[in-house]
Amino acid sequence: MSSTTYENIEITWLGHASFRLSGVGKVMYIDPYVLDDEPPMADIVLATHEHYDHCPRDNIMRILREDGVVITTRGCASSLVGIQCRRVKDGDVIDVDGVRVEAVPAYNIGKPFHPRGLGVGFIIEMGGVRIYHAGDTDLVPEMENVRADVALLPIGGTYTMSPTEAVEAACKISPKVVIPMHYNYLSGLEQDAHSFALQLKQRAPHIEVRILE
Repeated sequence: MSSTTYENIEITWLGHASFRLSGVGKVMYIDPYVLDDEPPMADIVLATHEHYDHCPRDNIMRILREDGVVITTRGCASSLVGIQCRRVKDGDVIDVDGVRVEAVPAYNIGKPFHPRGLGVGFIIEMGGVRIYHAGDTDLVPEMENVRADVALLPIGGTYTMSPTEAVEAACKISPKVVIPMHYNYLSGLEQDAHSFALQLKQRAPHIEVRILE
């Protein structure tokens, strides 16, 4: 687990695809499969899809404030019985006390793991900063429309983009900062984030890569 700050937002990578965003008086978790020992309570929880390593019921119940909000897909919400969820699909936008959350496409092409329409990525606008969490996705055409200051991109391959595909995604999105995720935590996702950073530097030297460990 490690953190970085972009403008007024602290971004903590907890491991795998799990992040915590802190700023403007809010605490948000994304795909909280991995948590620290004493996690701060959440005002907002986002879950990109229903797989156990992205939509963990016990962890969500552990961190969610009594008045907290869960934003997720229909599939994930169905496993969170007893938890108030706001369901989203591609293109939906929800505002929670000044934090804007937009659901965007996330899916595999030519692989069976994440069919189109069952999962999403999220663009979060928080304190004037736009952060894109890609979810479990391949390099998809809709990334051309993503505009973000910070992009959280999977590089593990197999179930998501490979490092080379993530470089292409970063070039399409052209964020100021990229943080790689979804690698080295579970079996089959072994990758070298520093190799990804080198590839991206060669293609787009204006994009900063921050490797959180």
